[in-house]
Amino acid sequence: MKSTRSLEKFDNLVEALGTLPSVGKKSALRFAYHLILNDTFAAMKISNAIESAIRSVRRCERCGGLSEHEICDICLDESRDSQKLCIVESAKDILVLEENNLYDGLYFVLNNLEDETIEKLKDIVKDEISEIIFALTPSLSNDAVIMFVEDRLKEYELVFTKIAQGVPTGVHLENVDMLSLSKAINSRTKV
Repeated sequence: MKSTRSLEKFDNLVEALGTLPSVGKKSALRFAYHLILNDTFAAMKISNAIESAIRSVRRCERCGGLSEHEICDICLDESRDSQKLCIVESAKDILVLEENNLYDGLYFVLNNLEDETIEKLKDIVKDEISEIIFALTPSLSNDAVIMFVEDRLKEYELVFTKIAQGVPTGVHLENVDMLSLSKAINSRTKV
């Protein structure tokens, strides 16, 4: 006789954990089992942290990075080099660079090439930016993005640089070892 008891809520947890990047079905099952049966305190802590972050964290209105306020702490930090602007693909890239103290200027997340984004970039550049550093994953499509942005900002007197090779083509910054990333930032080249 087949049991009619269900583990629907457990299965839902496994399925939800499995939607996370780099988490397969086996890992999701291990995580769910551990959280439910071995460490319910950690499970509640994680649950509360996720709920709190969802309510509080948003994109910075200026740079597009993560912030708990309208403008992030990096944009408000007057000790940063306000003449350098590092253009990155995602807010995660800012976290990677900041975690390792590789850069002391400002940032801009270029998550699309729509007119609104380019206008926001122009508003930042016209203040006092003298150098744009492209910290984009090396690829042919990102080379085209760099050329597009350069063309849109040609009216300003800017030096355009990009991070040096050493970051392998097609690899996201979060997956690059810190020595290679540090060398790429410090050996950036003129575009």
